[in-house]
Amino acid sequence: MPRSAESRDHTSRLGPVLVGVATLLGVSIFLNYTDRGTLALAAPLIRRELGLSASQIGVLLSAFFFSYAPFQILSGWLVDRLDVNWILALGILLWACATAGTAAVHGFTMLLVMRLILGIGESVAYPSYNKIIALHFSETNRGRANSAIAAGWACGPAFGTLLGGLLMAQVGWRWFFLILGSVSAFWLVPWFKLMPKSESTATLRALQPATWLGILKQRSAWGTFAGLFSLNYLLYFLISWLPSYLVDERHFSIRTMSFAGGLAFFGTAISAAISGWVSDRWLASGASLTRVRKTFTAAGAALGGSVALVSVVSDPRAAVALLFIACASLGVCSSNLWAVTQTLAGSATVGRWTGLQNFVGNLAGMVAPALTGTIVQRTGRFSWAFAITGVIACLGAIAWLFLVGPVKEIVWTTETVASG
Repeated sequence: MPRSAESRDHTSRLGPVLVGVATLLGVSIFLNYTDRGTLALAAPLIRRELGLSASQIGVLLSAFFFSYAPFQILSGWLVDRLDVNWILALGILLWACATAGTAAVHGFTMLLVMRLILGIGESVAYPSYNKIIALHFSETNRGRANSAIAAGWACGPAFGTLLGGLLMAQVGWRWFFLILGSVSAFWLVPWFKLMPKSESTATLRALQPATWLGILKQRSAWGTFAGLFSLNYLLYFLISWLPSYLVDERHFSIRTMSFAGGLAFFGTAISAAISGWVSDRWLASGASLTRVRKTFTAAGAALGGSVALVSVVSDPRAAVALLFIACASLGVCSSNLWAVTQTLAGSATVGRWTGLQNFVGNLAGMVAPALTGTIVQRTGRFSWAFAITGVIACLGAIAWLFLVGPVKEIVWTTETVASG
């Protein structure tokens, strides 16, 4: 039987191999979020060149989630049954090909196919990350490992907002997609050199993960599902509608909007890194897992509720400051969010649990942009959209505090363990 992360070295020191693994995981999720956001960035150019309607662009922007969300379930099953290192590598190769292949499309249908393939490829990311961290990182190292991933996804939108447009202006949208796809594929070179030692397939099968129904019977599972949904609702609301809000309602120039939005997401990365380091130090000093993990997840979600005030204040500088706080809250929560799942599920079941959790969580990617658009169209303002987002963030804090039980590995009964 492989040693669990809990039985490994409990010091707060990360060895060079694990530092390299955590760094590569952070880079991969940076590429993940950059690649998935390229269509929104290139939409005006693509629409003009390919003669697409606004409704077709809307379908293309949503298409990613129609494959990404349901394939979380399959990806979660795969990483609990097969070698997670190779599952992650194959997923990244697939999404790299989809990104690069977008450069060659000449119509709506093929562009739709590429977006669906991109969603399938990227669906392996979080189940794989959580499996790798649960297998190879001790509890006192997981804050930093998870914060590397949180910083990576935060830098993806920041890069796209600040630099992606400049690169596209220089080389055009087709070369932009080709370059990003090639960079994603090149990530595999260091991964094959630094990926952690694999457990054998026979050993992984012997771990006997819990059944899907066994996971769904856990109250804590539903707490983590709700907590991730609330975080993602805030994230996708900001990614989808923050530029329009700043330009249309606050009357920022495109340049000012790009600068403010990009810096706000860089603030997410910084807050994630700091929170991950602090949580690991706090655990190393003897604090309980429950106290540390719930402090960061609940406090981050509650802090995200400040987004409700953004459209209320009249001073644009105050509005931007509140946006920075809301983005920082994403980093505070996400630095420990997945560590809760990694502990509760255990290394044998973390892939399946993550698949279910990320499936529910990414329903927010379908709901938040569409609901916000409906609200803005009917009211002519963003006030209610910001208020609803703030309430959902606070509900997430309640879920972390009261739905999620003690943060310790669940002892799965014989009835809840999968037979094969």
